[in-house]
Amino acid sequence: MEQWMSWIPEIGFPVAVTFYLLHRVETKLDQLSECIFTLAEQLR
Repeated sequence: MEQWMSWIPEIGFPVAVTFYLLHRVETKLDQLSECIFTLAEQLR
């Protein structure tokens, strides 16, 4: 049980940072997709 408790700080922080960065990237990708679709509509 003590081994699991020592892993939480070591693994928990990188997991939290990863989820935060993935959320930011997802938001940027959504914006990029919207801009591409808008540009495609304007070019028609």
